[in-house]
Amino acid sequence: MLLYRGAAEDPLLRSLCAPGAALRERQSQLPRLLAFAEENAVSGNLWQTYLTWRILNDENPWALACEGRGDPGGSLSRLARGDMERFRRLLHLELPPLAQELRGELLNYEPGAGRSPSPAVARLCRLRDRLVSAHYADELLSRCAEAYRDLGVGDFALCAAFRAGEHGSLTPIRDMAAAPLSALVGYEDQKRLLRENTAAFLAGRESNHVLLYGDAGTGKSTCVRALLTEFEGSALRLVELRRAHFEALPELLAALRRRRCRFLLFIDDLSFEEHETEYKHLKAAIEGGLETMPENVRVCATSNRRHLIRETWSDRSDMEHDGDLHRSDTVEEKLSLAGRFGLTIRFDSPDRRLYYEIVERLAAEQSLDLKTEDLHRRADAWAIRHGGLSGRTAKQFVDAASGQATSNVTIQ
Repeated sequence: MLLYRGAAEDPLLRSLCAPGAALRERQSQLPRLLAFAEENAVSGNLWQTYLTWRILNDENPWALACEGRGDPGGSLSRLARGDMERFRRLLHLELPPLAQELRGELLNYEPGAGRSPSPAVARLCRLRDRLVSAHYADELLSRCAEAYRDLGVGDFALCAAFRAGEHGSLTPIRDMAAAPLSALVGYEDQKRLLRENTAAFLAGRESNHVLLYGDAGTGKSTCVRALLTEFEGSALRLVELRRAHFEALPELLAALRRRRCRFLLFIDDLSFEEHETEYKHLKAAIEGGLETMPENVRVCATSNRRHLIRETWSDRSDMEHDGDLHRSDTVEEKLSLAGRFGLTIRFDSPDRRLYYEIVERLAAEQSLDLKTEDLHRRADAWAIRHGGLSGRTAKQFVDAASGQATSNVTIQ
């Protein structure tokens, strides 16, 4: 392998392909293959599936070029063709001697009962079948280039959610559950605005950074996570960014700028106390620094505060205070971050009618057997003791009632 050095150095592939490898050495690597299958609920030919995953996961120059603009041609593609000829032979490789029972399971693997693959793994298996059916190296090269263009390369190809870390690093989040936007009862205008802005962003049209603000427990974060389900199969990727890593924003944006995917930087519960100044890193990254925000990146933040930064009554005075001659300048400085968000969406606590509607929907989903009047009465009592009317309160009430439905304890 010239470009796909990661695959060439993979211990599993080397042990199974090396002509002189001992049976014990070959079988010592098989638990890794089985772990890969069970973790991802893979079915069918594990050998071919693992090879396809290695091809899709290799961030080499040709694969990255294909992700950005399709097959680049020239010398790079000719070098990649040589590797594709080797992959074509590997995809049809007769597995080396193994125990007969083990050999059969590897070629026709069935995951544990009740397990189903994620949409990303289902795409991987469909790609496997396309690659296996390629008869020539040029055909395999073309299909790989198409896959890189459609799905991306590396973790971006098979994962839609990430957590940003130090120095702009990204860690895949593989077990994030996200319901569709329709699962959030009410807030139709808010969901429509968020959906329309995201659709424009994915289509490459003009779009805004988004701030979802308002009362706690109203579904702001749920709406953002739901975008992955709403636009499943698209180029949308969600990157969770925590305040502790704002200083690494330039490195993160530089890494994302080179990729084909469209990234939403998700900042949950964004707010700052008066003495905290990390917001200046975010403000400069969104708008105001020398380096522009990448075209394929938007910020989507949630907050309980409309203006994000805590204000005090002393901020409203123009008299000298703590060395600042014009306190109105301080107010403008604090409001300037919120002003960077072109789309602000407010989420208010539900009224009692909407609260009942949320409770009824959740109770029906969990098959909670209570009469409507009794359900409302208990939901009201729960809200009084647990912070008032909100979607979160409704969810907590229904979860508690469902969990105790078969016990002697009654939710009052």
